[in-house]
Amino acid sequence: MYLVKSPLLLKWYYPSLVWNKSRSDKVVYLTFDDGPIPVVTDFVLNTLKSFNCKATFFCIGDNINKHAQIFEQVKSEGHAIGNHTFNHLKGWKTEDNIYIQNFESCQQLTNTHLFRPPYGRIKKSQIKALRKINPQLNIIMWDVLSGDFDVNLSPEKCYENVIKNTTNGSIIVFHDSLKAFDRLKVALPATLKFLTAQGYKFHTL
Repeated sequence: MYLVKSPLLLKWYYPSLVWNKSRSDKVVYLTFDDGPIPVVTDFVLNTLKSFNCKATFFCIGDNINKHAQIFEQVKSEGHAIGNHTFNHLKGWKTEDNIYIQNFESCQQLTNTHLFRPPYGRIKKSQIKALRKINPQLNIIMWDVLSGDFDVNLSPEKCYENVIKNTTNGSIIVFHDSLKAFDRLKVALPATLKFLTAQGYKFHTL
């Protein structure tokens, strides 16, 4: 079970995490989790380029190692890079020392101040440990979840999830993964077309 809009209770419990950006400007922040991988990340890059948009990619370290050329292309095209752990670990079910080591393994490849915990699951003790390693670390959550990872969701519903819930400063989550691709390849260009027509700008985190 997941919620398209991040619940207020979680925002209250984790006030130091970044859930959205300034609501004053008509700017949104597209993010892509779980890549880089062939075909899907390539599709995302080509789609973003066709709309002259920049986004933030939260990359899995193991995928960076497997697909280094695609990772370099993401960077060379001006997109921002975030750490998404090396093996996509769920913080709530992982011992802190293992979680931190996995973060650091990915950090050696990404060299970034941006981190998104896989599944949005992270313990307060893990947050404290990560910030001890990197006091400038921005832990990025979201306020709009497309649901593209949900195989029971239609591409049209995924698109509706985004456009009906996006406001100024929204951080929007898509996934450049094989699991999400059937929904992503329909919902992403439709989302970009709609939000662009509404006058939104797309910035990196």
